[in-house]
Amino acid sequence: MFVRTTTSNTATGTTHSLRRLGKSAHRLRTDTLRTGLLPAIGGLAILVVLWWLGTQWLQTQVPLAASLAPAPTFTSLYGLLTSGELNTHIITSLQRVLVGLGLALLIGMPLGLAVGASRAVESASSTAFQFLRMISPLSWMPVAVMVFGIGDAPVYFLLTFAAVWPIMLNTAAGVRALDPSWLMLAKSLSATRTELVRRVMLPGILGHILTGVRLAIGVIWIILVPCEMLGVSSGLGYYILDTRDRMAYSELMAVIVLIGALGFLLDGLARQALQRWARA
Repeated sequence: MFVRTTTSNTATGTTHSLRRLGKSAHRLRTDTLRTGLLPAIGGLAILVVLWWLGTQWLQTQVPLAASLAPAPTFTSLYGLLTSGELNTHIITSLQRVLVGLGLALLIGMPLGLAVGASRAVESASSTAFQFLRMISPLSWMPVAVMVFGIGDAPVYFLLTFAAVWPIMLNTAAGVRALDPSWLMLAKSLSATRTELVRRVMLPGILGHILTGVRLAIGVIWIILVPCEMLGVSSGLGYYILDTRDRMAYSELMAVIVLIGALGFLLDGLARQALQRWARA
């Protein structure tokens, strides 16, 4: 009798626990929808409505503005994506982003380590770096074409020049924020300079580097489109010029929407990497 009563009580307790767990999961899903998904959808809906109203007002002055409205834009975007016409341009643009970001990391991280670790290097280079950082990357376009010629090389140069500064500055800030006791402990254990950088500095400043990478991705994505109007034969920037020349304005607007969506996804991936590092 005692065993049966205990078993019954255990089963009842388990049932109540499962019910509470189910209610908690339902409440969590509801809160997520209320605080995350629904506001995001609402914001996008408001943006589309404002877009539609703007094109409706513009049509009274420029009849061709009807092609820029949401309906023809999304129709063209669906057709371009399903036909695969944009695949080559998307892949080319993403490749240029990755190459420019990789080169910026290879240049910006060592510079940031040197500037952050040495007051002498910082004093000697800060004025020159600040001067160069204030120059718009797009102003180098004629020089880049003259030096590197037509093709991908000037695009890589401009993207790297734009992305190197946030990576370098965030790396230097991370080095300055390191706990000095870490470095003293490593030196007391006879760590070499290479071991000091690999085992202490880089793990300690990884969050700063990822923040710099996220900022660099945003800068690169903004600079990419005008750079791809620089004598290349593929890429999303090139395709915008092509649609303009063909007067295919709904396709032009579709590519603009696609550029915004891809940039949003890239930033989201960088933000996720940063959050995962913070949790780790």
